[in-house]
Amino acid sequence: MSYDAVVIGAGAAGLFCAASAARRGLKVLLIDHSEKLAEKIRISGGGRCNFTNRDLDPRAPQKHFLGDNPNFCRSALSRYTPQDFIALVQRHGIAFHEKHKGQLFGDRSSDDFIDMLVADCDAAGVARWQPCAVNALRAGEGEGGGGGEGEYVLDTDRGEVHGRNVVVATGGLSIPKIGATDFGYRIARQFGIRVVEPRPALVPLTFDGAAWAPYAQLAGLSLPVRIETGTGKSRTAFDEDLLFTHRGLSGPAVLQISSYWRAGEPIRINLAPDTDLAKTLLAAKVMSRKLVANELAAFVPTRLADAWVQQDPAWQRPVNQATDKALMTLAARLANWELVPTGTEGFKKAEVTAGGVDTRDLSSQTLESKQPRLYFIGELVDVTGWLGGYNFQWAWASAAACADHLAGPHNKAIISGFAGKPPTA
Repeated sequence: MSYDAVVIGAGAAGLFCAASAARRGLKVLLIDHSEKLAEKIRISGGGRCNFTNRDLDPRAPQKHFLGDNPNFCRSALSRYTPQDFIALVQRHGIAFHEKHKGQLFGDRSSDDFIDMLVADCDAAGVARWQPCAVNALRAGEGEGGGGGEGEYVLDTDRGEVHGRNVVVATGGLSIPKIGATDFGYRIARQFGIRVVEPRPALVPLTFDGAAWAPYAQLAGLSLPVRIETGTGKSRTAFDEDLLFTHRGLSGPAVLQISSYWRAGEPIRINLAPDTDLAKTLLAAKVMSRKLVANELAAFVPTRLADAWVQQDPAWQRPVNQATDKALMTLAARLANWELVPTGTEGFKKAEVTAGGVDTRDLSSQTLESKQPRLYFIGELVDVTGWLGGYNFQWAWASAAACADHLAGPHNKAIISGFAGKPPTA
C-alpha cells in the first residue's frame, strides 16, 4: 500500500491537513493510535470547542504566541486566518458565538467540529486507520531495502505502508489520559531534528503546602486580577480572572501566565486592579467605623478580605483605629502580591505543551523539516498560543500550509516520480 501522504495523528491539525491535502487530489492515509478521534477538540472549551480567536493579528504573532522564535508562525497564520476557518464553520452550518476577548465557541457541542472535520476527510476520500499504532518509521532504501526510492516505510498494527510524504501531527504531552505520547518527538530525534524541551503550558500553578495553608480555605474563589511575571523586556502581564484551588492558583489569569513563568521566578498579582486601595482605605478611615475587612470587602471578595486581614493584627480592627502605615501596607501587598510557585500541576492538567520540534529545523512556509518530505504540524511544534482559541488556529494554519505544499507543483512532480537521492534516516 502506497500513499502520496501519510498523516500520523487524527487531532485538530491531522484531520484538517488530511482533508485539505486529499481535496487537492492526493491519496492520503490518516492513522491514529486512539479509539476516539480528536479528544482534545472534544473536551476543549468546556465541551463547546473554543475553535479560534477573532483578535489574532498575524502581522504580530509574537503578541499571542511564544516559542524560541515566535515569528516563525507568521507565514502560516497570515495565509490561513481565523476568518478562513470561520467561513468553513459557517458553510457547515455550525452555530457559534463570541464569549470573551475574541474567543469563539460553538453554540452546541465540540462534536459538531469533529463531525465537520471527519465529514471533510470522508468527502475527500481520506483513508482512515483507527485505532492503529505506528510502531516504526524509516526512509525507504529502494531495491532490496524495503520501500521504493524516496518513500517512507511505516510499520503499523495493520501492516507495512509506504508514503512519499509523512506528516507528524501527534500533538504534545498534555493530558496523557486522552492519549498524549512522546511519539512525535521521538520521530524528530530519529531523523536528527532538534527538539526544544517540552514543558506544561496553560497549566495551574502550585505552592508549598505549609506556605499555602492560609489560602487553601479560599479554594473555589474567583476574582479579576492583573498578573505578571518577568522583568524589563521579558515582563509579561494579563488582565484575567484568578481562581484559588486547594493546591495553588488557576483560572485564565494563571493559565496565561504559566506559559511565560519559569521555575524559581516570582509572579506578581494585583488583587484589586481597578481600585487605588491606599487612597480608598485612607479616605474610609476619616468617614467609617467599619472593620478594615468590611471596607476591603467592597473591592475584593469577602472571603479574601477576611483571610488577608488575619495575617496581621494591625488590620484586625475598625478602619478608623488603624494606622496610616498599616493601611498603606495592606493596600501595597494586595496590589503587589508576590509569590514564588513551587511548580505546576504538570502535563496531566496542562491544556497544551510548550516547546517541541525546533523551528530552526522547519520551514515556516511549508512546515517541512530538514529531512525531505517529513513534516511536523500543530502542537508538536515549538509554537504555543495564548488561552482562547489561538492554539486551535495554529493547528488549522500549520495544517493548511503543509497541505498547500504537499499539493503544490514541486511536490506533485516528486509524487509522480521521485528523481533524486532518497532521504536517509
